[in-house]
Amino acid sequence: MAGRADSTVLAGARVVLPTGTVENGRVIIEGTRIADSPAQDARTVDLSGHWIVPGFVDMHNHGGGGASFTSGTVDDVLTGVRTHREHGTTTLVASTVTGEMHFLAERAGILSELVEQGDLAGIHFEGPFISPCRKGAHSEGLLRHPDPAEVRKLMDAARGTAKMFTLATELPGGIESVRLLAEHGVIAAIGHTDATYEQTVEAIDAGATVATHLFNAMPPIGHRAPGPIAALLEDERITVELINDGTHLHPAALQLAYHHAGARRVALITDAMDAAGFGDGQYQLGPLAVEVKDGVARLVEGNSIAGSTLTLDTAFHRAVTIDRIPVGDVVQSISANPARLLGVYDRVGSLEPGKDADLVILDADFTLKGVMRKGEWIVQPVPAAV
Repeated sequence: MAGRADSTVLAGARVVLPTGTVENGRVIIEGTRIADSPAQDARTVDLSGHWIVPGFVDMHNHGGGGASFTSGTVDDVLTGVRTHREHGTTTLVASTVTGEMHFLAERAGILSELVEQGDLAGIHFEGPFISPCRKGAHSEGLLRHPDPAEVRKLMDAARGTAKMFTLATELPGGIESVRLLAEHGVIAAIGHTDATYEQTVEAIDAGATVATHLFNAMPPIGHRAPGPIAALLEDERITVELINDGTHLHPAALQLAYHHAGARRVALITDAMDAAGFGDGQYQLGPLAVEVKDGVARLVEGNSIAGSTLTLDTAFHRAVTIDRIPVGDVVQSISANPARLLGVYDRVGSLEPGKDADLVILDADFTLKGVMRKGEWIVQPVPAAV
């Protein structure tokens, strides 16, 4: 780590605020927070020619840096967290994959401690309550119907740190589980689902608010059977996750989602697994063997896509330079929207006085050049901040 910024003014950059982009703007850091006026002894860092955007918020992430959130030790989890921080993700939710109930409860206990000490922003249970028809990289033999009693067991094991459950809500117990989660302030996400349009609408009406990696692991749109995608895109109550790695989605699909949902209803995620920020090779995703080749993760058996090797700085860069999404819209999708969903927008997700000094510095080509978390440089910009 490069050290704490203390009293610092980051000046001369394009600063993306909730109200728009400020040319030749500045961000004032006092200790761990953003301030509205600088101290007399504040140091000025010239970031002319750069962008300053809020730290990224990833609400769906299974690991990175060669380490797994699903099965790794505490040190492994922290390695993954550090890896993603180096790529701009200053707030991160740890996602599990399908496993035995007792194992998932044990993982929840381990991960909840890291939430409580501030390293993670919560836990996302992806599986085992998903459809065998759309299982993706989940072990079919371990899948279960979303029994509300079992959902409650995992919530209890997480000790208040569970932020989201991905469910195939058409399965027996699915609607009841959605209602249970909604009652306890936990996100019910529709994903790995074989639901019809009508079944999806029913789940949304019951309280579901997120689409887990829209388009992936769900039926495609049909002209007589529009399926879950149409229902999720059209409903103002739903935020749609998108994996913008160039593998999970065709650029036209991403554009379709932005067009119909609008930037305020998109959350860019990684769905990253161990290889993110690490490299090609052989890995495990839960009990399943994965081979990563040319940056694409696939199951050894069946060849299904097995998460991604994406980091959010790459997702940001692609969105702006390839997909031509306006910078302000990308910032909303990669920071503000997930922060609101996770209930932490009072602290992170935008550059405003009083919030944590979590920010990312990008050059004119939208390549990451600096990362700050709570006033501490994770990646220090060079040479301006030296």
